[in-house]
Amino acid sequence: MLVSDFNYSLPHELIARHPATNRRGSRLLELGAGIADRSFGELPDLLRPGDLLVFNDTRVIKARLMATKETGGRVEILIERVQGDRVALALVKASKSPRPGGRLLFADGAEAQVVEREGEFFVLKFSVDILPYLEAHGEVPLPPYLDRQADDNDVERYQTVYARDPGAVAAPTAGLHFDDAMLVETRAAGVDHAWVTLHVGAGTFQSLRAEHIENNRLHSERVCVNAACCAAVQKTRAAGGRIVAVGTTSVRALECASVTGSLQPFTGETDMFILPGYEFRTVDAMLTNFHLPQSSLLMLVAAFAGKERIFGAYRHAVREKYRFFSYGDAMFLTPDDVT
Repeated sequence: MLVSDFNYSLPHELIARHPATNRRGSRLLELGAGIADRSFGELPDLLRPGDLLVFNDTRVIKARLMATKETGGRVEILIERVQGDRVALALVKASKSPRPGGRLLFADGAEAQVVEREGEFFVLKFSVDILPYLEAHGEVPLPPYLDRQADDNDVERYQTVYARDPGAVAAPTAGLHFDDAMLVETRAAGVDHAWVTLHVGAGTFQSLRAEHIENNRLHSERVCVNAACCAAVQKTRAAGGRIVAVGTTSVRALECASVTGSLQPFTGETDMFILPGYEFRTVDAMLTNFHLPQSSLLMLVAAFAGKERIFGAYRHAVREKYRFFSYGDAMFLTPDDVT
């Protein structure tokens, strides 16, 4: 397979640059036996009593910082992963890459020392504890295709209402549509909830570089699927319910914890690359946003629902002027062989 096989044409004006007025104000494209245009408020109608919604409870950190090198050159830092109270892996954008031993200086007197380089990332050792410093001085790391600076509204809206575990540099965007009332409504409809954690890394913003898909490798991301989630999945399956993953990050977390053939508690790293031909072991249905052309996430949903079905749904969404990407509308997917 080629990366170019997953290209599609998208009018520029269909990229959602700001969130909907309210979280459930988005549209919802249902891709089942056919295609149906719905609103996100109708999600409970697509679920069945006994289903299990699995959410990613990662919390987006304010991962973008501005600094200067000792020579005075400006530097933009995007934290990829916090590795300790004062150590982080980061992308560093500058006119000339910093060298190990160099210092990056912040306006308030804090600093970060460049420890070493790991591929395209740098290990930075901060003079202050990182997470509280980011909360006080960092900026929400909006995706580059939004082509704007983050504002006060993004601090709230580029975060799920159930975010708990800080560590992501990008939101699990399918979850952005849920408000507190929708969580209550789905439970009232007989749908249980479970939680995984996958800290989305900066690699999610980067394009695949090799034309032959098998020559690409995804960045590793931190995952936790705990025993409570596994027990909820087992209980749901035993009662005949479906496992409905909220977002591609929840899909990756569940499937990487299922590599032995059944879901098991897992804490560690995953660089799992799900492509057409993959046999899903745990996920029965999926809620997701619309993804960028030629992206690994588009390949994942094509693996789940079938490439031709997905591209047919995307063509429909373009015709019907759905809103695309992180702040855009949602899809509810069932596999190709489920009617």
